[in-house]
Amino acid sequence: MARVELDKINKVYENGFHAVQDLSIDVADGEFLVLVGPSGCGKSTALRMVAGLEDISGGELRIGGKRVNELEPQDRDIAMVFQSYALYPHMTVADNMAYGLKLRKMPKDQIQARVQKAADMLELTPLLERRPKQLSGGQRQRVAMGRAIVREPQVFLMDEPLSNLDAKLRVQMRAEISAVVRSLQTTTLYVTHDQTEAMTMGDRMAIMKAGVLQQLGSPGQCYDSPDNIFVAQFVGSPPMNLAMADVIDAGEGVIVLRVGKVPLTAPAALLEAKPALRTYVGRKVVMGVRSEDMEDASLREVPGDQRLQGTITLTEALGSEIVVHFTFDAERVETADTKLLAKETGETELHIAGEGVKWVASFAPRSKVHAGDTVEIAVDMERVHLFDPETSEAIRS
Repeated sequence: MARVELDKINKVYENGFHAVQDLSIDVADGEFLVLVGPSGCGKSTALRMVAGLEDISGGELRIGGKRVNELEPQDRDIAMVFQSYALYPHMTVADNMAYGLKLRKMPKDQIQARVQKAADMLELTPLLERRPKQLSGGQRQRVAMGRAIVREPQVFLMDEPLSNLDAKLRVQMRAEISAVVRSLQTTTLYVTHDQTEAMTMGDRMAIMKAGVLQQLGSPGQCYDSPDNIFVAQFVGSPPMNLAMADVIDAGEGVIVLRVGKVPLTAPAALLEAKPALRTYVGRKVVMGVRSEDMEDASLREVPGDQRLQGTITLTEALGSEIVVHFTFDAERVETADTKLLAKETGETELHIAGEGVKWVASFAPRSKVHAGDTVEIAVDMERVHLFDPETSEAIRS
């Protein structure tokens, strides 16, 4: 095991493209850190620099306290699991797992012991004499994991290892990889573009955009307290709902957020948590609301100044909840970040002028709403997120 320190790491290609900019992350001994972000954000480049597969243009990389910028990959005591399984088709599972140890001229009995231990851990023992073409995708990924485990490295590096698997297998392998890595207590850097993987697997997540680190923290921190609009919309499914709001001083210390024509009173708890909101009086802010922070207002007593009225366009009954898509009259948020994320998710549909804002709420299953209904929607104003429309940064203290 080892601590991994990225100290102002940069990657600039010969054509001048700055793929990674001043990336500083301190990965603790035994920590599982996930690098996550949209395609082209620099996460895989950062991982490949740690592996030694990409040269570092600037900054310092330390593994176990030792500077490794110029060390060859084989001298860094790391093991990498790739998106493609990279198994030798003519070798058995056992031989694939043992190959790296044989190159090191490790004694046969030690190789056999390590392979057997990893095979037992990954439930591969019955498959040790099979060849890759006889295995399913999930089994091949287990073999690739086994090949990394037998090396007993200081650090595991994993580059989107689940992206070639179908949805059901991804969920299964997600749990298996987490369990195996935690049982080994090996420092792990894991790259993915799937924020669900990042939320469920990592001790911490590092969210990147265009080569720049946007936020570093636990999944809960990044979800509950996003530092900017990009993180707010990237982390969480469905993405955080956004709309423009006018900040109005209603007198006697009361602040109102007017969304469209609807005045929503900012409760004392919100003003206490985000005192800087008062400095935006007379200006606009971006208001964000998570789907689970809205409810069918007919199901409980909710003050009128904490309600929106929307027209339901679609309902999805999931048993434990009803996902409700609705529109209401408000000003849409359009920033470079929202456009980037819409492109990433393919949600670049044409918006008709005057149709308002499209939001998604999670209603209790006892709600009786249907598509086409106009309903009152309760907003938990204490859990509202606020951002500066010019800088995209969160409004807090």
